[in-house]
Amino acid sequence: MFTRTESLKEFIRYYPVVTAIICIHIIIYLLTVIPLFPNSLIFEKLAGVNLYIVEGEYWRLLSPIILHSGFSHVLFNSFSLVLFGPVLERLLGKTRFIFVYITAGAAANIATLILEPLTYIHVGASGAIFGLFGYFAAILFFQKELLSRENSQIILTITIIGVIMTFLQPNINVTAHIFGLIAGFLIGAASLAKGRTSSSSGKSGGLPRIRHSLKGVPASRLAVWGIIVILAILGFLAR
Repeated sequence: MFTRTESLKEFIRYYPVVTAIICIHIIIYLLTVIPLFPNSLIFEKLAGVNLYIVEGEYWRLLSPIILHSGFSHVLFNSFSLVLFGPVLERLLGKTRFIFVYITAGAAANIATLILEPLTYIHVGASGAIFGLFGYFAAILFFQKELLSRENSQIILTITIIGVIMTFLQPNINVTAHIFGLIAGFLIGAASLAKGRTSSSSGKSGGLPRIRHSLKGVPASRLAVWGIIVILAILGFLAR
């Protein structure tokens, strides 16, 4: 499920939203590095600057999602989308995938505005991408039959590593990562509980009967996610 075997042409046809997001990443990045364009102006207008947001530049709650600070930054986020975005795009459909991605990214930036100082500046799609991880986590809780055991373990492992690395790497917007993850999980929990997600074939329709509470969730899974939450809280408080 997370192994990409499609040709470029097939990937574009099957996953148009993920393709479009990656293209936007690349185009905006090139505009910031090619000397022919006003590189600094792009950062000045699109970066998430808390001070400017509270002064009324509210587009900065969304614009940082498409802006990156360097080649490695845009490469890592785009590669993460290539690996994990297609599954959710086919599962949710284009419109719902866009909703999850943008809403999680916006929630991450709103949390950054509230919890970080006014001088804080941030860019990157990490909050939105962690929102995808959060949605996968909701699937593991409420409708695990949508993912194989192997894929469930992959998602769980990647999420744990992502949370841990959030606190170990320098220059990371910890707030965006954590609240993007939480937002994605809450969106997933709400949509799955109402049975409004799409089938894995990408066609609209109800999913099989879903679990409406945590009753019946294996204790081991609750323990693992409890550890993730505790690590996130401790790491956040210890910054």
